[in-house]
Amino acid sequence: MKKFFCFLSLLLLISFSNSYADGFNSVHTSDGIYVIAAGDAGKIFRSVNSGNTWANYTEPSANFKSVYTLGNDVWLSVDNGKVFKSSKTTTVLTPYNTGVTTSINSVYFIDANIGFVCGDNGSVFKSVNGGVDWTPSNSGISSVKLNAIHFKDAANGIVVGNNGVVYITVNGGTSWTQETIATTRDILDAKYFNDGIVVAGGWGTLMIKPNSSSWASVDTRINTDIRGITGSSISDIHICGGGGFIRNNRNNSTKFLNFEKNPMLANLVDIQYYGTVGFAISSLNNAIIRTTNDGSTWELPAGASVNISWQSKPGVSGGSLGDNLCVHPTNRNTIFTNFSGRTYVSRNRGENWAQVGTQISGGSTPHSFYVSPVDTNIWLCAIEASGGDRISRTTDYGQTWNTSITRNFSNYGEPLQIDPNNPNVFYFGPDNGGFYKSTDNGATFTEISNNYPFRSPCDIMVTYDEPNTILLADGITSSGNADLFKSTNGGVNWELKYTNPSSSEIPTMCNTVFNNQLAFFTNWPGGNIYKSTNTGDTWTLNHTNSFSGWGSNICLEDPDFIMSGSWSGGNTGMSTDGGTTWITTPGLSGSGGVMVLVDRGYIIGQAGSSVYKLNVTYSVITGVSENIVSSIPKSFNLSQNYPNPFNPATKISYDLPKSGNVVLKVYNELGKEVSTLVNAFRSAGSYEIDFDAAGLTSGIYFYSLQANGLTNTKKMLLLK
Repeated sequence: MKKFFCFLSLLLLISFSNSYADGFNSVHTSDGIYVIAAGDAGKIFRSVNSGNTWANYTEPSANFKSVYTLGNDVWLSVDNGKVFKSSKTTTVLTPYNTGVTTSINSVYFIDANIGFVCGDNGSVFKSVNGGVDWTPSNSGISSVKLNAIHFKDAANGIVVGNNGVVYITVNGGTSWTQETIATTRDILDAKYFNDGIVVAGGWGTLMIKPNSSSWASVDTRINTDIRGITGSSISDIHICGGGGFIRNNRNNSTKFLNFEKNPMLANLVDIQYYGTVGFAISSLNNAIIRTTNDGSTWELPAGASVNISWQSKPGVSGGSLGDNLCVHPTNRNTIFTNFSGRTYVSRNRGENWAQVGTQISGGSTPHSFYVSPVDTNIWLCAIEASGGDRISRTTDYGQTWNTSITRNFSNYGEPLQIDPNNPNVFYFGPDNGGFYKSTDNGATFTEISNNYPFRSPCDIMVTYDEPNTILLADGITSSGNADLFKSTNGGVNWELKYTNPSSSEIPTMCNTVFNNQLAFFTNWPGGNIYKSTNTGDTWTLNHTNSFSGWGSNICLEDPDFIMSGSWSGGNTGMSTDGGTTWITTPGLSGSGGVMVLVDRGYIIGQAGSSVYKLNVTYSVITGVSENIVSSIPKSFNLSQNYPNPFNPATKISYDLPKSGNVVLKVYNELGKEVSTLVNAFRSAGSYEIDFDAAGLTSGIYFYSLQANGLTNTKKMLLLK
């Protein structure tokens, strides 16, 4: 039998910083008041007040994969075939064997007695006595990894797994029938509502089956995995995923385009709603986010703080000016860039870089770089070069380069743009007039605008789902005004839509696949960010940074996450709520600040001669942390705190040979109680307490342990 400590009164708080260390795998609440989250290495957070405060504890022998609560009961599944049972009010955690030693990935209980688990190798088990005993219940299921199980009632349930596997039962798990769905992606979660079923999984897979109807796929338009589902019906579904988004389909939003604004800069792996209260977790940190207003806004835990900064990554050298970052179209961990005509690739989400291919002959400063989604051997680079600026193209992964077109272009702009609706189409805007189009993946370019008299295009933007709608930002350094043009016939004719007399350039524009009416642009000089909600017809001031603007981008997974760069280097601006509020993110060096927001936890930037990655650390305040550190001891003992003297934190350990009520308090020299660390029942075991005296003054203190009629007191010294 394993022991947990109970939730302690929060008279003493500890704070720990988590630099994207392991977080959680599962979160659950069945009443909106008691909440539990669990993860690898035995990590558990509990709250008994709707997430207002949290306590943390650890069971080191368990990697928890799923947690479920119902009534007073709590069940946790583990990666070694066990299911642990606890309750909301006890400190005891009891393990039960399912009959296998492989991972149990999901647990679900219909009532206090009847429950199911699923796991690796097609395993499904059923319990009829509250999780004490388990019997196989996988008739009809192949040997495949199963990731989630859920029941509508005692008879009707669903279990899902890798390679598009979905099984349905109508007889309480006695037998299962495989469903045919139009995907081979891994299915990671499922919910069986009264009016239908929803499943979600790898690479944005989301499918819904209303009662008495067929499966229908939702075009989520994302590349990350959808990992969590919650809701009350198939018309009220909330999902979260690796991109850090939370989306729902309320108000008939069949494509789940209602994004719930949340502050998490990391992946999200599970979400749970109860009424208007909801919780979501990341596998990368301990910051459990919460909504109390039905998803209108989400918040970090009380007292949590966030540190955000850019960190330079190794492997890149040379010069770069423009948007040269390009995510691999089919490999989510791979990203490319170009510096001084040399192409670099990162295979581990931007952590380090290595050169691939050969340097573009005569090339100096690149301004736009693309890897073709049609054929990843084809790359295009708009580059300043001896003999004239040009677009260079390779068809053999950078081994040899050819020139597609030679025309001078802005020495500060991004003159080349791919059509996101048709990857065979590219547009090019050189200096001194004309707008060019390629329909053969950049091999050749043709002037299509009757040499429209642009001055020096800074950026081109093609509208999602409307390929004939194109915006072009035009400006010249020190000219005193910047212009923005719009075409509605694919770049043939143009209309001036906006002139900014307070700036000379509109360096960059950005838009999103989730709302083709929405766009932003930056200006130079000056720190203004402008916003349009009608595809560039009109613009309003959204925000003013303290630095002169340059790069800008909207997250590929969530349109509420926006960033703007700085020409002068150093800082970027960031908003996680659609531009309502902004913060400054420091750490860049050199001109630029162009970035690509692959998802909310994967942000790469470039400036000067370096590539940067945004680093985020969370500091989360929880209740007193108490962990079991050994088996049942032979004698009652209170150890000397360590370190001693201390400032301001120390550890206090004690041994309890038999179960009983435990009181551990701290007193000052006058005998006045200053903190209660424990006042609850404890099972026999050895315990360790983290005591933080940040709020106390220097001096001698005493800590006293009482249990089973025995008392032990020791002295400690706080030196500040």
